[in-house]
Amino acid sequence: MKEELGFSTGEDQETAVLVAVTTQKQNAVQTAEYLAELAFLASTSGVVTLASFTQNLAKPDNRTYVGKGKLDDIISYVIAKDVDIMIFDDDLSPSQVRNIELTISLLGKEIKVLDRSLLILNIFAQRAQTVQARTQVELAQYQYMLPRLTRMWSHLSKQRGGVGMRGPGEKELETDRRIANDRIAFLKDKLTAIDKQSFTQRKNRDRMVRVSLVGYTNVGKSTLMTKLAKADVFAENKLFATVDSTVRKVVWDGIPFLLTDTVGFIRKLPTLLIESFKSTLDEVREADVLLHVVDISHPNFEEQIEVVQGILNEMGAGDKPTILVFNKIDLYNVEDVFFEGAAVDEDGNPELTKMERVTRFLKQSHWQTNTPKTVFISAEQRSNLAELREMVMDIIKEKHFQIFPNWLDTNHLMGYNDGVVPEES
Repeated sequence: MKEELGFSTGEDQETAVLVAVTTQKQNAVQTAEYLAELAFLASTSGVVTLASFTQNLAKPDNRTYVGKGKLDDIISYVIAKDVDIMIFDDDLSPSQVRNIELTISLLGKEIKVLDRSLLILNIFAQRAQTVQARTQVELAQYQYMLPRLTRMWSHLSKQRGGVGMRGPGEKELETDRRIANDRIAFLKDKLTAIDKQSFTQRKNRDRMVRVSLVGYTNVGKSTLMTKLAKADVFAENKLFATVDSTVRKVVWDGIPFLLTDTVGFIRKLPTLLIESFKSTLDEVREADVLLHVVDISHPNFEEQIEVVQGILNEMGAGDKPTILVFNKIDLYNVEDVFFEGAAVDEDGNPELTKMERVTRFLKQSHWQTNTPKTVFISAEQRSNLAELREMVMDIIKEKHFQIFPNWLDTNHLMGYNDGVVPEES
């Protein structure tokens, strides 16, 4: 099946087609959702998606991911539309990439072939700001490239720049397996040294309660961070807006704690990135409290919760005290009939605002009744943040006074009035 999308492109924008397979383990509805997410990933990288192609198979073809007939259809479209990139929703083996590129080259066309992991790696390379994050991304890139060096030798020198070509593949076209392994070893040693520094920094903060924001990518974690910490944190409506962890000291009711914004998770997150970002994710492993932020307006938010929880379990952080924070209630779609029967005051005005009604409706839902620590908010609109703050403070106070049983006396000796520490913005 092919779905053509009506996007216009600028002269300097690369274009792409997306390819996915519907299998026994992934139904058509899931495939459509994954392709929509893949298109969002492509857009985050600055690529415009022109069309998407799907095929029903028992499992992806071992040679070319899709069947020969479907691949011919895709290549015909690619040639007719002069498309720059083919992006596959699953990881491709080196042999699959070679076979696909060989089929394309026989028809006189050169095109970049990317899989989901390489696209995500490219976004991380674009977004990484700190030395640690850039080192982590470069390590993941080299580990991804290593089994693919043979095919990269044959065509990278002919490729122009752009998505999928950022990083070591573009810089060192004559890299062989030995040099790549040496570089990987160097980057691992560099990360070990950085990790020691990070560990020392975290150890120095051990006597403060730590709260980490976790969740699927683009659910509003960074926006919530700015509201809770009163600090400038970069946030935008793109996947992986945050790659580097951001830590801020926050003081509520005279009690200081550390609030951390972490990288968002995603389906099929490359294992190489999880391994490379170990020290960054240590902020999650060592947190005392997790705020699991969920975009409740997303049609598949329940699956996103499962993805995040699965990754947390893999990291060994799945059993930490957690507050489920359902964000973006201002965008939540509720049937209009729900509001028609709402109570009104003497003047005929609704007694509750739409936001209040949505909140009341959600609090009666499955998530409220089956998850003890759950709150419904809109970080953008600052709705119900007081309720979230109260819930967080209950946990923070309990843990803080376990560490500092004489906290008020300590504050008095430090010169603070009534045990109140001035807030930091």
